[in-house]
Amino acid sequence: MYDFTKPVANLVNELRKIPGIGTKSAQRIAFYLLKTDKEKVMALSESINNAMEKTRFCKICNNITEFEICEICEGKGRDITKICVVEEPFNILSIERTGLYKGMYHVLAGNLSPIRGVGPDELKISSLERRLNSGETEEVIIATSPTIEGNATAIFLFDLMKRKDIKITRIAMGLPIGADLDYVDSVTIAKSFEGRIEFK
Repeated sequence: MYDFTKPVANLVNELRKIPGIGTKSAQRIAFYLLKTDKEKVMALSESINNAMEKTRFCKICNNITEFEICEICEGKGRDITKICVVEEPFNILSIERTGLYKGMYHVLAGNLSPIRGVGPDELKISSLERRLNSGETEEVIIATSPTIEGNATAIFLFDLMKRKDIKITRIAMGLPIGADLDYVDSVTIAKSFEGRIEFK
């Protein structure tokens, strides 16, 4: 049976490991790269290398940063009494684009998913608990995506925090069910923040 050459097959297999990239997309990307000028491909490779070498995770909130502490955690004029809990660093950018929220963040680095073997220990939940124990936080806004896994994560976090003297809210579900936060427009995210509801 005919198949790609081994180097191309290996490239397709590696591309398939990227979330959201299936076999067909991996093949299209692989053949795009093969047809592209070598200089452009090398520039892409260098950009990936550069990002890997110069990017780290903020020791406070787990956001991506070039430094030990990210720009938001270092930033002046942020409301330190509010922490917005998100799944991934790119969710922060989606929220920041609304210009509405001026508090702090905490990145979980995923959501609970028993099927994928992701439990509480695989997420950045213990570091969130440490932050809450400092006594500075008055409100935690849970901004996980309205998917089955995102909702399960939100409920788990609420159960974990409900005994603390902290207001716990969840962004409103103006977001379509099953949507990822990073695919939603800024106006919808802004409305979801404005209409957030308190967990009871």
